[in-house]
Amino acid sequence: MNLIGYDGVSVVCAVLGGFILLFGFVSLFVKERLYLSEALVAVLVGFIVGPIGLEILVPQKWGNEEEVTKITKEFTRIVIAIQVMAAGVFLPKAYLYKEMKSLLCLIIPVMGWMWVASGFFIWLLIPGLSWLEALVIASCVTPTDPVLANSVVKGKFAEKHVPPHVRNVLSAESGANDGLGFPFLYAAVYLMTETTGAAIAKWIYFVCLYEIVLSCIIGFVVGYIARKVLYFSETRRLIDKESFLAFAIALALFLMGTVSLIGSDDILACFIAGNSVTWDDWLRKETEESHFQEVIDMLLNMAVFVYIGATMPWSSFTDSNLGLNIWRMIALGVLILVFRRLPLILVLYRWIPAIKTFREAVFSGWFGPIGVGSIYLSVVAQNAFEKDGPHHHVRKLIMPVVYFNALMSIIVHGCTIPVLKISQRINTRNLTSATFNNQVTRLPVLRHGQDLIFRAPKNEQNESNGKNASPSPVSTLTVVNDSDNVAISDSAPERPTPGTSQENRDTYESFGKDKDSSTKITIDVPDSISEEPQKSKTQQQLDRLRRPRFDSRNFSVYDEHENIIIEDEIEGMVYVIPRDPSTNFASGSKT
Repeated sequence: MNLIGYDGVSVVCAVLGGFILLFGFVSLFVKERLYLSEALVAVLVGFIVGPIGLEILVPQKWGNEEEVTKITKEFTRIVIAIQVMAAGVFLPKAYLYKEMKSLLCLIIPVMGWMWVASGFFIWLLIPGLSWLEALVIASCVTPTDPVLANSVVKGKFAEKHVPPHVRNVLSAESGANDGLGFPFLYAAVYLMTETTGAAIAKWIYFVCLYEIVLSCIIGFVVGYIARKVLYFSETRRLIDKESFLAFAIALALFLMGTVSLIGSDDILACFIAGNSVTWDDWLRKETEESHFQEVIDMLLNMAVFVYIGATMPWSSFTDSNLGLNIWRMIALGVLILVFRRLPLILVLYRWIPAIKTFREAVFSGWFGPIGVGSIYLSVVAQNAFEKDGPHHHVRKLIMPVVYFNALMSIIVHGCTIPVLKISQRINTRNLTSATFNNQVTRLPVLRHGQDLIFRAPKNEQNESNGKNASPSPVSTLTVVNDSDNVAISDSAPERPTPGTSQENRDTYESFGKDKDSSTKITIDVPDSISEEPQKSKTQQQLDRLRRPRFDSRNFSVYDEHENIIIEDEIEGMVYVIPRDPSTNFASGSKT
């Protein structure tokens, strides 16, 4: 289709605006009924409006090959920087410290295996490549993508079927390893272009120390300072709501620019800063109900995947001069998706605390998507070689191989959730077993008088005044046996308002340290409750209801007719209170 007076900016605005509007009309149905990721839909739209379809959005008209490649690099870099910042911000309190063992296991041995395994299949199936050249291409498909990972860590399916500890570790891994793809890339590049001794020395001092270690230090320090300054401004009412909500995005852009100017790893710095700025969980809780970050993420993600669909190098997939054909590419894509990550996760999951069961290991091993981060690294890898240099062959192969594997991942991982939804649940927190008698299994049963420890909610008065309370006292979830109806209630002592006198300040600071001041959340259980789990008549959970917000625990209460279910979302634990199904239960009601 030839457009009169072709204007690239106007075409981009028309295509993206029209797509977002049309998709928005059915977005809830697509994402929460069909369980299709918006990335998959956006790529399909890119195919339709791109050069192989209606020829409306043709990036090749924006400039020559080098200019389009530069646009690809900078566009994907911006999206990745904001996404890894968001991944860091939305992790639980001090997550990198608490799950250090899990992350180190996923980053060092698992990423190493992903690199070597991918390199082996590329070397095996793509003719004309040396082992080091194959490792260069493999380094681009090694990191997991935080954008595509959102399809399994966010949304209705994830909330219902994927335990929080699995969602968190997948999000943290995808945020961290996008910035950690450079050591693998430059290890191969330096060994190809330098002597062995010079390559090792340069890799250690420039990549490991200057790019990785320095970027981590910068990210942590900047995040710490930003958190303190933001808290100061918020508690003294110096910052407005709009600036407060845009803070994380602005911080990502600032770090992306400044760290890149000094030649360090800006992507990794953004992720570390995101976790540092919400180390105490304060910023995450203050912004989790605004959804501003999610709106920006959606706009950028849909735009970048439409762009990827439109720039897909279709002709290169079957370029015989490069030794490529469609069946060779499909075979390579299948082998990489199956063996790149899954086998080692299954071997090592017993040493990964965040992955607790074999089924969680299968799920975590399968969902290691290839996406925007890989496209960005492919441009970086391509720029590492001269166009007419001795490694021109691998330079030509990088983009088609990486793009095709990204396409395979978008399609396969984008369709996995609907398939899982139809076939079987992967939720390790299933409330009923799959056996014929449908008994409630694997869930600890709460007995009368048993306590569960949570964190107490913030004082409502302090929240209404816009002040951040000091750490709340420990609260106790207690099962008692003194009521005709099952209900949930909570009560908290009045938190004193800090005054100007030393006495008032001492009282305020000591609040919560006394055991007697602990908030108690009480579930009253009727006498007719049986001591053992009974056969459930339905597997349909009631809609999740609104709960009070806690400093380090969120819990949900479900009415399963013959059982009351209490779910600790942070720890992924589920508790069963068996009861007589004839009793009434006001789920989540406060008395």
